[in-house]
Amino acid sequence: MAQSVKLADDVMAQVRREAELHSRSVAGQITHWLRLGRAIEQSGAYDHARVTAALEGRLDTVELGEEEEIAWIDAFTEKMSRPTRAEQAFFAKRQRLGRGVGLDAAGNLVRAGGDAAG
Repeated sequence: MAQSVKLADDVMAQVRREAELHSRSVAGQITHWLRLGRAIEQSGAYDHARVTAALEGRLDTVELGEEEEIAWIDAFTEKMSRPTRAEQAFFAKRQRLGRGVGLDAAGNLVRAGGDAAG
């Protein structure tokens, strides 16, 4: 049975570009990449368990192979770009208290009311 999945606009742009380039449908391109990714994860040059161990801090990243390091960097970057529930709660509390909640484009502290603190 077919399933729907939400993908970011930039990912879909990449999928469409590659699909057109290789004369595939969008679904065909996604399936192709899925199979490639799975094959890489199951190959001898890539051990998904080692990447997971590095993400959990149980394995030093200097011990990863080249393919594993690339996968670790991608996963680490993705993980770090999403705040945890505890971080969300922390900043929501700061906002309720009128304290700094982040930085603006110039690196100035932004307070709950939107004013930069010089």
